[in-house]
Amino acid sequence: MTLCALLLVNRHARHGQARLLEAINHLKALDFQLIEESTEHPKHLHQIIHKYKDQVDLVIVGGGDGTLNAVVDALVETQLPLGILPLGTANDLARTLGISNSLPEACRTIAQGELRRIDLGWVNGKHFFNVASMGLSVKITRQLTKEIKRRWGVLAYAVTALQVIWKSRRPFSAEIRTKDRVFRVRTVQIAVGNGRYYGGGMAIVPDASIDDQRLDLYSLEINHWWEIITLLPAMRNGRHIHRQNVRALHGREFEIYTQKPRAINTDGEITTYTPAKFSVIPKAIAVLVPPV
Repeated sequence: MTLCALLLVNRHARHGQARLLEAINHLKALDFQLIEESTEHPKHLHQIIHKYKDQVDLVIVGGGDGTLNAVVDALVETQLPLGILPLGTANDLARTLGISNSLPEACRTIAQGELRRIDLGWVNGKHFFNVASMGLSVKITRQLTKEIKRRWGVLAYAVTALQVIWKSRRPFSAEIRTKDRVFRVRTVQIAVGNGRYYGGGMAIVPDASIDDQRLDLYSLEINHWWEIITLLPAMRNGRHIHRQNVRALHGREFEIYTQKPRAINTDGEITTYTPAKFSVIPKAIAVLVPPV
């Protein structure tokens, strides 16, 4: 049976423009009927999905985590299944779901894979796939230009992070509230994860899963900037949470308060500010993933 798919490709993604024609050819060879749409502004993707919601069987998104973040609210509202073409720099959601960076393989996953319902994170009315964070990550996001991404690829995150760490030496005060406890902390970064990977392949915690119906929070409570350098190797696999200067919490809901509003980065895009309420939305959307 031929399926009709809405194909949305971010032409500004690292491999978006260059790989668009290749993706179209692969998908048509796999018997998809395609409605192709593109926009210069990711915020318009929401209305494009709603425009075609009654004409298509699924939405295929080509781009990185920021592009996926731009469509997530519309996917929740329409409940259209999602197919992913990892054409961005980090592709952390694809990595979490085991989707290959090979374009032919990713297309085959969309055609022959299985539907898996995954959780979403939610903060102040905005859904996210991977992680929402404040502190160092926001400064990294603001400095991580398209030019740096194109020049360094996935290493762009590490290069920019080192520059930010060198300049950012002062922690900030925050209050973290769980269902039954309150923690007052001095921290340089707080991250709340729904998925497993973020920031170009770092793990939020060692056992994180995108369908475990929980959020994983860590707070980097360091006193000297150089301490974070010693944490970086452990952050690749999430084992930084076992260090003495890292606080780790798990739960379905968190609240975070700061003395002044602080920007929050969701999946690489700054979308809201503190005070912030976080929660997990179990089995929120369906995504095509490789068969088990």
